[in-house]
Amino acid sequence: MNVFKIYNANTKPTQTEKETIINFLHTHLQEYGDEKTDISKCLDYAVKDNISAHGGFVLVIKDQEGIQGITIINETGMHGYIPENILVYIAVHSNARGKGIGKQLMQKAIELTKGDIALHVEPENPALHLYKKLGFENKYLEMRLKK
Repeated sequence: MNVFKIYNANTKPTQTEKETIINFLHTHLQEYGDEKTDISKCLDYAVKDNISAHGGFVLVIKDQEGIQGITIINETGMHGYIPENILVYIAVHSNARGKGIGKQLMQKAIELTKGDIALHVEPENPALHLYKKLGFENKYLEMRLKK
């Protein structure tokens, strides 16, 4: 049976839990991941351990074998022209893929989120199909200038 655990500004993770979340995401995001320092910044923002953060939440799904998936949603502090939330990270344990864990995680995250949600996804990411099934639309082509 899967159980959800939510971390936010009111229910912050311990340092050990933070390290577990960061390591899980770093491992299971694989080629779609970031450095641990960047994942840590995102996590701190979500639970408002950053003074300028709007917040958000971390959602963990576990079963008797341990963590099966994690997502982090950051609030943008905006609405309308920019969605109120951005799904920054979502990862499912490599041994749990194809079992509906990602769908359960996404559905619970959508239920918990107030306002619209944006996410960035690579065109070849197999999760793209799931996002479309859940109602996400490809409205824009994102472009970035790195300085």
